[in-house]
Amino acid sequence: MRILHTSDWHLGKYLENQSRLDEQEKFIEDLIEIADEKDVDLVVIAGDVYDTSNPPARAEKLFYRALNALAKNGERVVLTIAGNHDNPDRITASTPIAREQGIILLGNPKSKVEKGKIGKNEIIDAGEGYLEIKIKNEKAVILTLPYVSEQRLNEVLGDIRSEEDMQKSYSEKVGKIFNDLSKKFRKDTVNIAVSHIFVMGGETSDSERVLQVGGGLTVHANMLPKKAQYIALGHLHKPQKVKNTDIKAYYSGSPLQYSKSEIGYSKCIYIVDVEAGKEAVVQEVLLKNRKPIEVWRCSSIEDAIDYCRENQDRKVWAYLEIETDRILSQSEIKEIKKLKPDILSIIPIIEGIERDELNEERFKEKNIIELFKEFYISERNVEPSEEFMKLFAEIAREEGEEIETKTS
Repeated sequence: MRILHTSDWHLGKYLENQSRLDEQEKFIEDLIEIADEKDVDLVVIAGDVYDTSNPPARAEKLFYRALNALAKNGERVVLTIAGNHDNPDRITASTPIAREQGIILLGNPKSKVEKGKIGKNEIIDAGEGYLEIKIKNEKAVILTLPYVSEQRLNEVLGDIRSEEDMQKSYSEKVGKIFNDLSKKFRKDTVNIAVSHIFVMGGETSDSERVLQVGGGLTVHANMLPKKAQYIALGHLHKPQKVKNTDIKAYYSGSPLQYSKSEIGYSKCIYIVDVEAGKEAVVQEVLLKNRKPIEVWRCSSIEDAIDYCRENQDRKVWAYLEIETDRILSQSEIKEIKKLKPDILSIIPIIEGIERDELNEERFKEKNIIELFKEFYISERNVEPSEEFMKLFAEIAREEGEEIETKTS
């Protein structure tokens, strides 16, 4: 059986108020092409399909389009679980229709699918947290554990006073779930697991939201199902194998760079070949980086303007740092933005002034309309409509004119 493992798409995500949906659409095109070229039998999406629990309509349409294309009219099985960014109910909303196309959508830790046809394949056994599926005369037992919060487990950890105790309790609870479900593994089946959890020791990046303040919701590697031939994980954005274990447990990582901290490594998906009773063979397939994030460090304002002019046709997101003896003027900021609209921030590096103080410059370069839009998205997890922003712009303009009249 050949499995494609991906996760953390974060459809609808913004980078410094810039939408990434155009790039995400290109990634989906590439993913479909890889799945077809590699003749994949099963696609596993290990959580965080969306960036927020209330994603924009365009992000939802992209997800459904991706599922439909990956499933190939029911020939291929596509299994998706919810991550900590996802609304479980939204993920599973289209289950009745999706099943006919070979798509399995699981929102909660105790999710259960019905036995029977799944597209052109078959689910021959299922229960809370597991399923046995038959794909092209091969059988696979899959343990499924979507993002595990206290609320989604419908449990309370009790009177735990220290972070260490909380971590131990949570880790042991997840370990017990895996241990109980592992009894479904058999010698004559492919045995795998899929989950959206943070395994202790994993390498994180700035674009991941902490699962819980203090890191309480982490799992020790020794709590993972030891009899699994492969464990497909989601949550961490850097592709990596789980440390401190001989189990083949991998984070596929996010498909795009979602912060500066992700510049130093490539993005990928994993192709996993596995047969009953044999060791899984894991292949890394690198993804195209169609619009990378870069940090541009310039020695003067003039140098920065020239660099923007030289690179204005390149498709990159850029953080601009400028060594200077003064704050940039509004006209200089406008010129830089005009030359390179994909500049995400402009930070002057002035000798004797702390960098934190200069972060205010990022706000100065944005007008009131941009700032309000950022605030709206951060508060409501959805982009304001064009009509709403037009109304706000009119009000802001009227207020600005009134202030100018009073002060002149």
